[in-house]
Amino acid sequence: MTVVQEKPPTYQRRSTRGLVPTLIFLGTVVAVVSSLGAPLIPKIAAADGVSVTDAQWSLTITLLVGAIATPIMGRLGDGPARRTVMLAGLVLVTAGCALAALPTGFAALLVGRGLQGAGLGLTPLAIATARDSLPPQRARPTMAMLSITTVAGVGLGYPVTGLIAEYGGLHLAYWFGAVVSLVALLTAGWIVPSSRHLPRVRLDVPGAVLLGAGLAALILFISEGDAWGWFSPRSVVAIVVAVVTTATWAGYELRHQRPLVDLRLLRHRGVLAADVAAVLAGLGMYLLISLVVQFVQTPVGTADGLGGSVVVAGLVLLPFSAGSFAASRITPVVVSRGGERLLIPAASALALAGMVLFGLLRHTIGELVVVMAVVGLAVGTVFAVMPGMITRAVPAQATGSAMSFNQVLRYVGYSTGSALSAEMLAVHTPSWQPYPSASGYTAAAFLGVALWLMSLAAGALLPAWHQPAGRARRCLTNRAARSRHE
Repeated sequence: MTVVQEKPPTYQRRSTRGLVPTLIFLGTVVAVVSSLGAPLIPKIAAADGVSVTDAQWSLTITLLVGAIATPIMGRLGDGPARRTVMLAGLVLVTAGCALAALPTGFAALLVGRGLQGAGLGLTPLAIATARDSLPPQRARPTMAMLSITTVAGVGLGYPVTGLIAEYGGLHLAYWFGAVVSLVALLTAGWIVPSSRHLPRVRLDVPGAVLLGAGLAALILFISEGDAWGWFSPRSVVAIVVAVVTTATWAGYELRHQRPLVDLRLLRHRGVLAADVAAVLAGLGMYLLISLVVQFVQTPVGTADGLGGSVVVAGLVLLPFSAGSFAASRITPVVVSRGGERLLIPAASALALAGMVLFGLLRHTIGELVVVMAVVGLAVGTVFAVMPGMITRAVPAQATGSAMSFNQVLRYVGYSTGSALSAEMLAVHTPSWQPYPSASGYTAAAFLGVALWLMSLAAGALLPAWHQPAGRARRCLTNRAARSRHE
């Protein structure tokens, strides 16, 4: 069996200087891109004179591009082009933010938001860089921190961009994003080490096309289904295309020698559990965030709303970020003491408790602060443990593609959670008023309880995932060795 060297010592020395804060700052770019979406939709509609439904495309197009670009960037990032792909992604985000900031109309804003979608593929590249460039004792906590940076960044990005948009205008919020991404680009260009030593990889173009088409159809169905009607011809076509194309892609990838995403790794239950957790945690996270943001802004006396502004709604998310950050510090300690198998079940139980609290107690801002802190700690723990589950199971040359697939599953969970929230509240909105009834929030909260119950069950069935991945890993390692000799 060919042994794959996972830590190229030639590059470790240079790469450790300033690398960790640089990679974490890259995660901040992803958070900024996310925060320039949903919170600004009402302001986009007002500023550009379009309907809220049309303005929703400013979020949908970013998710579409991100879902398509992430696995491609991850696969290319497994080879010598990793640093180049990372810098190119930051260039696209910077250009996209600048274009959206210019008063050139709604169409140009959509193009800009589409370019920003490339930023959603940066996190897997950062995790792969940390694994290859840092010694193990630093790589593990860094990967955990990178995995939750986008989660913690939601709670920070929403109030910051909300404040800027509220008092400086919509376009200033996008200029803020351009500055952040430009600083990240310059810093990464200076600090991130070369990746030329990595073995060359070939992009699976048919696999990329099939996966991109399937994900695009799925994201369209999830994001636009409510506006189109869930059983309208467009929605039916979208979901059929998503199912057929994704199934075709899976069959193709299982037969391909150098696939875009090696689905054989799902034979290792640690990888499978991480991917299942990504979907369920993403669902539960965005279901709650969407509910809380709308509930805080609902007028007093309507559905027990609190009558807060968009800024107040954003500030309520800060405890979520604090809890996620705390998880990134606690999780590596628990893992080092052999408690990793308990983390997903325990975190799922904690999130479940937080959803029950939201379902029963949401009368004051203080109660919501407690809910968001509890669920933030839980979600942060799940996301912090996932990189270790995956990187222990796959060889180094597959880290980027494996993490990018996990990231795509998160985005699918995010989109679905947001759509579920909107649909649950729409069902409980009386025809004579514009706001949902209190029962809508309660029903949605207990849907979240069911999601976290499934996550708990999946986590409880985990094997000892710290053991080598066995057959799946040997298969990929040998296949990579053969491809280098072709």
